[in-house]
Amino acid sequence: MPIVAFLALVPPAMAQSQGKSAQEAGATVILIGYLARQEDPRTPLSFLEPVATDEGLQGARLALADNNMTGAFLKQSYRLVEQTLPQDGDIATGVKALADEGVRFVVADLPADALLAAAGLPEAKSMLLFNARATDDTLRNERCRTNILHTAPSRRMLADALAQYLAWKKWTRWSLLSGRDPGDALYAEAVRRAAKRFGGRIVDEKSWTFDTGNRRTDTGVTTIQSDIPLATQGADYDVLVVADEAGDFGDYLDGRTWYPRPVAGTQGLTATAWSRVNEQWGGTQLQSRFEKLAGRWMTPRDYAAWLAVRSIGEAAARTNAAGFDDLSAYLHSPDFELAGFKGEALSFRAWDGQMRQPILIAGPRMLVSVSPQEGFLHPVTPLDTLGDDAPESKCRLNR
Repeated sequence: MPIVAFLALVPPAMAQSQGKSAQEAGATVILIGYLARQEDPRTPLSFLEPVATDEGLQGARLALADNNMTGAFLKQSYRLVEQTLPQDGDIATGVKALADEGVRFVVADLPADALLAAAGLPEAKSMLLFNARATDDTLRNERCRTNILHTAPSRRMLADALAQYLAWKKWTRWSLLSGRDPGDALYAEAVRRAAKRFGGRIVDEKSWTFDTGNRRTDTGVTTIQSDIPLATQGADYDVLVVADEAGDFGDYLDGRTWYPRPVAGTQGLTATAWSRVNEQWGGTQLQSRFEKLAGRWMTPRDYAAWLAVRSIGEAAARTNAAGFDDLSAYLHSPDFELAGFKGEALSFRAWDGQMRQPILIAGPRMLVSVSPQEGFLHPVTPLDTLGDDAPESKCRLNR
């Protein structure tokens, strides 16, 4: 379910309808609302995977609980209001309704076009939006906006993280197999760029043209076993890189390719903001708390929403401020840091608003590595070797 979360600093009079406990304790009440569009749940390829109908929302709920835990010592209280629009619902209606309540901070779990539509509304001009879903690189470049920060990594960050690991392994010959969705083409473009940056060579490139029907039947298994070798034969390679963001075929590749080679990309060995296999840096603790809350494991969308809500809570805790200008200035400043259970402090880049963060290289059951890899240097921080660095960015808002 794509979700937009809205945060408002609520004066005592407005907080009355939300309950009196925080007000009576003299706490500053921070109201977090949600504007969501309903969408059909993604059908998993395997029955081992749960059907998630609340991606993003549960991550924000967990972060809300975390904020309240800290806020209890600082006389800050966070409250949640959830609204859900129909699939074709007007984003402007929800934005205006919550803006009328004094909302200033927005956590958006929306595709790129819907995010830009929300950011362009008159009410949003005095808001700060957190992009917790869209990985489109144009949002960090030509279509960047002054009122958007990005907690979701871009496709270029993900592709660069994978490319660094493949370079470290000296797997330099890549075969690229792309799906038919628009997102697959954008991911493949990011892979080509990463190959040039980090010494990879795409020796073969193909598009997936086969039917993606029911593979659980006996005939389906037989058909896919015949289709995949045809789709992956050609020039020999070290690794098959797959671009299949929708999950139509990528999970079927491992063990069925023409050459006995590893699969990486959107399936197989994946570069991701979060994975349930991460047990380091307190990741097990975060995952355990999330499973207790949601009854499933945390997804990258949940994690990006968690980062967004936690960023606001961290800014409020560090500054002990309640005003929009103070919190926004701190979020944009080099002093802002957030612990993200990935071994390094996270912060926002000044030139495009992207949250710099390590990217996990994950297998289906184990964490394989974390990028940036050792040896990839940068004059400021190795985290800026992932995605668009300042000289490469086409975002001109803060230049």
